[in-house]
Amino acid sequence: MNVRGRAMRTIWPAADGRTVEIIDQTRLPHELAIVELETLDDAARAIATMQVRGAPLIGAAAAYGMALAAAEDPSDNAIETAMSKLAATRPTAVNLRWALTEMRRALSEVPESRRFAAATVRAGEIADADVAINHAIGEHGAGLIIEAWRCKGRAGRVEVLTHCNAGWLATVDWGTALAPVYRAHNEGIPIHVWVDETRPRNQGASLTAWELGEHGVPHTVIVDNAGGHLMREGLVDLCIVGTDRTTAGGDVANKIGTYLKALAARDNDIPFYVALPSPTIDWEIESSAAIPIERRDAGEVTHIEGWTEEGRRVTVRLTPAHSPAANYAFDVTPARLVSALITERGICPASSEGLLELFPERRRRVVRE
Repeated sequence: MNVRGRAMRTIWPAADGRTVEIIDQTRLPHELAIVELETLDDAARAIATMQVRGAPLIGAAAAYGMALAAAEDPSDNAIETAMSKLAATRPTAVNLRWALTEMRRALSEVPESRRFAAATVRAGEIADADVAINHAIGEHGAGLIIEAWRCKGRAGRVEVLTHCNAGWLATVDWGTALAPVYRAHNEGIPIHVWVDETRPRNQGASLTAWELGEHGVPHTVIVDNAGGHLMREGLVDLCIVGTDRTTAGGDVANKIGTYLKALAARDNDIPFYVALPSPTIDWEIESSAAIPIERRDAGEVTHIEGWTEEGRRVTVRLTPAHSPAANYAFDVTPARLVSALITERGICPASSEGLLELFPERRRRVVRE
């Protein structure tokens, strides 16, 4: 995607061949900062502190983290320790586990002396595959936006509501929920995006708004609870969100507040789509009850960070000093509220059968289990 007129990814190998560079997303939208990851600890810290975030990007960052670990110590024991450390950083995103499993497989097939090189290659493949997957999601999902425009008689613009950040900043490139938006915009379809602020970390207001603006997509930031009002007033044509984990039955775990948007969309007969790359599907669980819901530091709720007009970064308290706070990072939207799933292989109903139609290679395994 475009940043200041040039194409960028969110993560890439540095020119020295020994480090990895990322966009530090904790400093957006006010500062575009590039950070070097030199060690396993750097990679784990970047994921845990959300310098990189979004399920696909977490997976790619973990893969590069394994490569950095192999550069430090390629022994079997060290690789297992690295996997454990990275796996503990964010529990909800299934891409993390998937990427680590892929890296373990790649490293187990080569001797220790070749593990850093092998890990670097496999991590690059995982990153490139994410880009291709999200590009395909954009192609399939753009058709839904174009159809909405046709239903409006090609008059006015298509109004899309999204939640949190599922754009290219949440992936290596293109994004998931926003990939169809970018594709439709690039094809000249008039489109406008309602951007939920997404408390408590404000990733919609800070990240989604920033990347849409950089790419020239019209958008408006709204408070989280305005979505239902907009839908009732007829100002939303469709909703598209991402997901950090999708069960084999089609339930989706996404940023807290997604469930409420799905309920409002259902009540107002507005399509509610979920865009997901296949590594986000957890084929091992059918019920959403098995999804671990991350609870983050309560300080993210009680305090808020911003920039003064003078350019100073400050943190201020929002709540009474002695009031406790709970910070649930995700919620689950049941499949019955999802109009369809948008994957790199096409669009399907949010159901076991719908997913298996697109991924038939999983059918035997699911039936056996």
